[in-house]
Formats: sequence, structure tokens, C-alpha cells
Amino acid sequence: MNTERWVRVVAGFFVLLSVVLGAPGSPVFVSEWFLVVTLFVGFNLLQSGFTCFCPLDRILLKFGVPGSGACGR
Repeated sequence: MNTERWVRVVAGFFVLLSVVLGAPGSPVFVSEWFLVVTLFVGFNLLQSGFTCFCPLDRILLKFGVPGSGACGR
């Protein structure tokens, strides 16, 4: 898997986890503040679409995960 696919997997995991932990109707509800994680992930995905800067992408490249070829990597 390349960095683009890993970013999608990790982002999806964090969105699902934060919604489950932050939704008041969830059986594992902890706090509504977990929904801030969803906001952060969504904002980061949006800005990376325009700027081609994604911190997770950079971290994965340093760990040797092959780049996706997007944005000149």
C-alpha cells in the first residue's frame, strides 16, 4: 500500500472512532469532545487536497512507505 491509501485508512479509522466515542446515542459514549477529532481530520483532509501537505503522509514516507505519486512524490 502507498501513502495515499494509508492516509485514507487512518483518517477513516479516526473519524469512525471519534464518532462512536462522541455520539451521545452510542453504547460506548465517552464525551462529545471526541467529535473535535472528526473536525480536525476533516479539516486536514480538506487542506491537504489544496496544499498537498499532509503530516501523516510525510511521516509514512520517513518510515519507508512508498509514495503515491500524487503531488510530485
